[in-house]
Amino acid sequence: MKNIRALIVDDEELARKNLEFLLKDECASVDVLGTAANAREAKKFVQSNTIDLMFLDIEMPNGSGFDLLESLGDEIDFKIIFITAYHEYALKAFKFSAVDYLLKPINIDELKSAIEKVRPGSMVESKEQISALKENMARKGEAMEKIALPSMEGLQFVNLDEIIYCESQDNYTQFFLTDGRRIMVSKTIKHFEEMLDPDSFFRVHRSNIINLKYIDKYVKGEGGYIVMKKGERIPVSRRRKEAFLQLFHYQ
Repeated sequence: MKNIRALIVDDEELARKNLEFLLKDECASVDVLGTAANAREAKKFVQSNTIDLMFLDIEMPNGSGFDLLESLGDEIDFKIIFITAYHEYALKAFKFSAVDYLLKPINIDELKSAIEKVRPGSMVESKEQISALKENMARKGEAMEKIALPSMEGLQFVNLDEIIYCESQDNYTQFFLTDGRRIMVSKTIKHFEEMLDPDSFFRVHRSNIINLKYIDKYVKGEGGYIVMKKGERIPVSRRRKEAFLQLFHYQ
Protein backbone atom coordinates (compact mmCIF):
# COMPACT_ATOMS: atom_id res chain seq x y z
CA MET A 1 0.00 0.00 0.00
CA LYS A 2 1.42 3.38 -0.98
CA ASN A 3 2.15 6.00 1.62
CA ILE A 4 -0.21 8.89 2.34
CA ARG A 5 0.99 12.13 0.71
CA ALA A 6 0.38 15.01 3.09
CA LEU A 7 0.51 18.81 3.21
CA ILE A 8 0.67 20.74 6.49
CA VAL A 9 -1.01 24.17 6.50
CA ASP A 10 -0.45 26.31 9.61
CA ASP A 11 0.64 29.92 10.06
CA GLU A 12 2.84 29.02 13.07
CA GLU A 13 6.27 27.78 11.99
CA LEU A 14 6.84 25.89 15.25
CA ALA A 15 3.49 24.10 14.87
CA ARG A 16 4.36 23.07 11.29
CA LYS A 17 7.77 21.75 12.32
CA ASN A 18 6.40 19.93 15.35
CA LEU A 19 3.70 18.13 13.34
CA GLU A 20 6.16 17.29 10.56
CA PHE A 21 8.55 15.80 13.16
CA LEU A 22 5.76 13.75 14.77
CA LEU A 23 4.65 12.37 11.42
CA LYS A 24 8.17 11.43 10.31
CA ASP A 25 9.01 9.93 13.68
CA GLU A 26 5.74 8.15 14.54
CA CYS A 27 3.71 7.69 11.34
CA ALA A 28 5.74 5.77 8.79
CA SER A 29 2.74 5.57 6.44
CA VAL A 30 2.75 9.36 5.89
CA ASP A 31 5.07 11.29 3.57
CA VAL A 32 5.03 15.05 4.20
CA LEU A 33 5.33 16.52 0.70
CA GLY A 34 5.36 20.10 1.92
CA THR A 35 4.20 22.77 4.33
CA ALA A 36 2.40 26.08 3.84
CA ALA A 37 2.17 29.12 6.10
CA ASN A 38 -1.01 30.57 4.62
CA ALA A 39 -3.95 29.94 2.29
CA ARG A 40 -2.18 31.38 -0.76
CA GLU A 41 0.85 29.09 -0.39
CA ALA A 42 -1.39 26.09 0.27
CA LYS A 43 -3.54 26.69 -2.80
CA LYS A 44 -0.47 27.02 -5.01
CA PHE A 45 0.94 23.76 -3.62
CA VAL A 46 -2.32 21.83 -4.13
CA GLN A 47 -2.61 23.04 -7.72
CA SER A 48 0.84 21.72 -8.60
CA ASN A 49 1.03 18.57 -6.44
CA THR A 50 -1.16 15.53 -5.74
CA ILE A 51 -1.91 15.04 -2.06
CA ASP A 52 -4.04 12.53 -0.17
CA LEU A 53 -4.30 14.48 3.07
CA MET A 54 -4.21 18.06 4.30
CA PHE A 55 -3.58 19.01 7.92
CA LEU A 56 -5.33 22.36 8.10
CA ASP A 57 -5.27 25.05 10.78
CA ILE A 58 -8.52 27.02 10.74
CA GLU A 59 -7.47 30.39 12.18
CA MET A 60 -4.77 31.97 10.00
CA PRO A 61 -4.13 35.60 9.08
CA ASN A 62 -4.70 36.62 5.45
CA GLY A 63 -7.24 33.87 4.80
CA SER A 64 -8.68 31.24 7.14
CA GLY A 65 -8.75 27.50 6.52
CA PHE A 66 -12.35 27.93 5.36
CA ASP A 67 -11.28 30.60 2.86
CA LEU A 68 -8.71 28.17 1.46
CA LEU A 69 -11.26 25.37 1.05
CA GLU A 70 -13.74 27.76 -0.56
CA SER A 71 -11.13 28.91 -3.08
CA LEU A 72 -10.22 25.31 -3.96
CA GLY A 73 -13.84 24.32 -4.62
CA ASP A 74 -14.02 21.15 -6.72
CA GLU A 75 -10.24 20.68 -6.46
CA ILE A 76 -10.72 19.11 -3.01
CA ASP A 77 -10.11 15.42 -3.68
CA PHE A 78 -8.14 14.77 -0.51
CA LYS A 79 -8.95 14.09 3.15
CA ILE A 80 -8.77 16.94 5.65
CA ILE A 81 -7.76 16.76 9.30
CA PHE A 82 -8.45 20.08 10.95
CA ILE A 83 -6.04 21.35 13.59
CA THR A 84 -7.43 23.66 16.22
CA ALA A 85 -6.76 25.34 19.56
CA TYR A 86 -10.45 26.25 19.83
CA HIS A 87 -12.60 25.81 22.90
CA GLU A 88 -15.38 23.34 23.65
CA TYR A 89 -18.07 24.93 21.45
CA ALA A 90 -15.88 24.43 18.38
CA LEU A 91 -15.15 20.81 19.24
CA LYS A 92 -18.90 20.23 19.27
CA ALA A 93 -19.09 21.77 15.81
CA PHE A 94 -16.49 19.30 14.52
CA LYS A 95 -18.43 16.36 15.96
CA PHE A 96 -21.77 17.58 14.59
CA SER A 97 -20.22 17.96 11.14
CA ALA A 98 -18.49 14.54 11.28
CA VAL A 99 -15.04 15.87 10.40
CA ASP A 100 -11.72 14.75 11.85
CA TYR A 101 -9.77 17.17 14.00
CA LEU A 102 -6.73 17.36 16.27
CA LEU A 103 -6.35 19.63 19.27
CA LYS A 104 -3.22 21.67 19.84
CA PRO A 105 -0.85 20.61 21.33
CA ILE A 106 -1.15 17.46 19.24
CA ASN A 107 -1.38 14.16 21.09
CA ILE A 108 0.52 11.38 19.32
CA ASP A 109 -2.13 8.71 19.98
CA GLU A 110 -4.88 10.97 18.60
CA LEU A 111 -2.69 11.71 15.57
CA LYS A 112 -2.20 8.00 14.88
CA SER A 113 -5.93 7.38 15.30
CA ALA A 114 -6.76 10.15 12.78
CA ILE A 115 -4.20 8.77 10.30
CA GLU A 116 -5.76 5.31 10.55
CA LYS A 117 -8.96 6.69 8.98
CA VAL A 118 -7.09 7.94 5.90
CA ARG A 119 -7.00 5.04 3.49
CA PRO A 120 -7.46 4.64 -0.28
CA GLY A 121 -11.14 5.13 -1.06
CA SER A 122 -11.91 6.87 2.23
CA MET A 123 -14.57 9.54 1.83
CA VAL A 124 -13.30 13.09 1.30
CA GLU A 125 -15.07 16.00 2.94
CA SER A 126 -17.98 17.32 0.88
CA LYS A 127 -18.98 20.94 0.33
CA GLU A 128 -22.02 20.28 2.53
CA GLN A 129 -19.80 18.96 5.30
CA ILE A 130 -17.50 22.00 5.23
CA SER A 131 -20.51 24.31 5.02
CA ALA A 132 -22.15 22.61 8.03
CA LEU A 133 -18.94 22.92 10.01
CA LYS A 134 -18.61 26.61 9.15
CA GLU A 135 -22.24 27.30 10.12
CA ASN A 136 -21.96 25.38 13.39
CA MET A 137 -18.69 27.06 14.35
CA ALA A 138 -20.18 30.50 13.72
CA ARG A 139 -22.74 29.85 16.46
CA LYS A 140 -20.06 30.22 19.17
CA GLY A 141 -21.65 28.59 22.15
CA GLU A 142 -25.25 28.63 20.93
CA ALA A 143 -26.99 25.35 20.20
CA MET A 144 -25.84 23.62 17.01
CA GLU A 145 -28.08 23.93 13.98
CA LYS A 146 -27.14 21.03 11.73
CA ILE A 147 -25.87 17.49 12.23
CA ALA A 148 -24.16 15.11 9.79
CA LEU A 149 -25.58 11.59 10.04
CA PRO A 150 -23.38 8.84 8.54
CA SER A 151 -25.81 6.45 6.84
CA MET A 152 -25.29 3.56 4.40
CA GLU A 153 -25.57 6.01 1.49
CA GLY A 154 -23.05 8.47 2.94
CA LEU A 155 -23.40 11.56 5.09
CA GLN A 156 -26.87 13.08 5.37
CA PHE A 157 -27.14 16.62 6.71
CA VAL A 158 -30.15 17.29 8.90
CA ASN A 159 -31.33 20.39 10.73
CA LEU A 160 -31.83 19.50 14.38
CA ASP A 161 -35.35 20.95 14.16
CA GLU A 162 -36.20 18.19 11.67
CA ILE A 163 -35.61 15.41 14.22
CA ILE A 164 -38.77 14.23 15.99
CA TYR A 165 -37.10 11.40 17.89
CA CYS A 166 -34.47 8.72 17.57
CA GLU A 167 -34.59 5.07 18.50
CA SER A 168 -31.87 2.60 19.50
CA GLN A 169 -31.54 -0.57 17.45
CA ASP A 170 -28.62 -2.45 19.05
CA ASN A 171 -25.46 -0.63 17.92
CA TYR A 172 -27.43 1.49 15.45
CA THR A 173 -29.70 4.50 15.89
CA GLN A 174 -32.66 5.31 13.68
CA PHE A 175 -33.72 8.94 13.25
CA PHE A 176 -37.35 9.83 12.54
CA LEU A 177 -37.73 13.16 10.75
CA THR A 178 -40.57 15.64 10.28
CA ASP A 179 -40.82 14.91 6.54
CA GLY A 180 -41.38 11.20 7.17
CA ARG A 181 -37.84 10.10 6.38
CA ARG A 182 -36.01 7.56 8.51
CA ILE A 183 -32.21 7.52 8.65
CA MET A 184 -30.30 4.58 10.12
CA VAL A 185 -26.90 5.50 11.57
CA SER A 186 -24.18 3.08 12.65
CA LYS A 187 -23.62 4.71 16.06
CA THR A 188 -25.19 3.98 19.42
CA ILE A 189 -27.93 6.12 20.92
CA LYS A 190 -25.54 7.00 23.78
CA HIS A 191 -23.27 8.70 21.24
CA PHE A 192 -26.12 11.03 20.28
CA GLU A 193 -27.31 11.50 23.84
CA GLU A 194 -23.90 13.00 24.62
CA MET A 195 -24.02 15.25 21.55
CA LEU A 196 -27.58 16.58 21.49
CA ASP A 197 -28.53 19.67 23.51
CA PRO A 198 -30.30 18.53 26.72
CA ASP A 199 -32.43 21.69 26.59
CA SER A 200 -34.01 20.41 23.38
CA PHE A 201 -33.60 16.63 23.48
CA PHE A 202 -34.30 14.20 26.32
CA ARG A 203 -33.65 10.49 26.66
CA VAL A 204 -36.93 9.19 28.03
CA HIS A 205 -36.07 5.51 27.73
CA ARG A 206 -33.01 3.39 27.05
CA SER A 207 -34.29 3.09 23.48
CA ASN A 208 -35.49 6.64 22.75
CA ILE A 209 -34.42 10.28 22.67
CA ILE A 210 -37.18 12.76 21.86
CA ASN A 211 -37.20 16.33 20.60
CA LEU A 212 -39.11 18.16 23.35
CA LYS A 213 -40.70 20.61 20.93
CA TYR A 214 -42.71 17.80 19.30
CA ILE A 215 -44.41 16.50 22.44
CA ASP A 216 -48.21 16.59 22.22
CA LYS A 217 -49.09 15.02 25.59
CA TYR A 218 -47.90 12.79 28.40
CA VAL A 219 -50.11 9.89 29.52
CA LYS A 220 -49.61 8.77 33.12
CA GLY A 221 -48.75 5.22 34.10
CA GLU A 222 -45.99 3.27 35.81
CA GLY A 223 -43.60 5.11 33.57
CA GLY A 224 -46.25 6.43 31.28
CA TYR A 225 -45.79 7.31 27.65
CA ILE A 226 -45.52 10.37 25.45
CA VAL A 227 -47.65 11.07 22.40
CA MET A 228 -45.71 13.07 19.84
CA LYS A 229 -47.40 15.59 17.54
CA LYS A 230 -47.59 13.11 14.67
CA GLY A 231 -49.14 10.46 16.93
CA GLU A 232 -46.07 8.37 17.73
CA ARG A 233 -46.17 6.80 21.21
CA ILE A 234 -42.87 6.79 23.07
CA PRO A 235 -42.57 4.95 26.41
CA VAL A 236 -41.07 6.68 29.45
CA SER A 237 -39.00 4.42 31.71
CA ARG A 238 -39.74 4.43 35.43
CA ARG A 239 -36.28 5.70 36.32
CA ARG A 240 -36.45 8.60 33.84
CA LYS A 241 -40.05 9.59 34.61
CA GLU A 242 -39.25 11.97 37.49
CA ALA A 243 -36.49 13.81 35.58
CA PHE A 244 -38.80 14.11 32.58
CA LEU A 245 -41.66 15.56 34.61
CA GLN A 246 -39.29 18.00 36.32
CA LEU A 247 -38.58 19.52 32.91
CA PHE A 248 -42.15 20.80 33.03
CA HIS A 249 -42.16 21.54 36.77
CA TYR A 250 -44.70 18.76 37.26
CA GLN A 251 -44.60 16.20 40.09
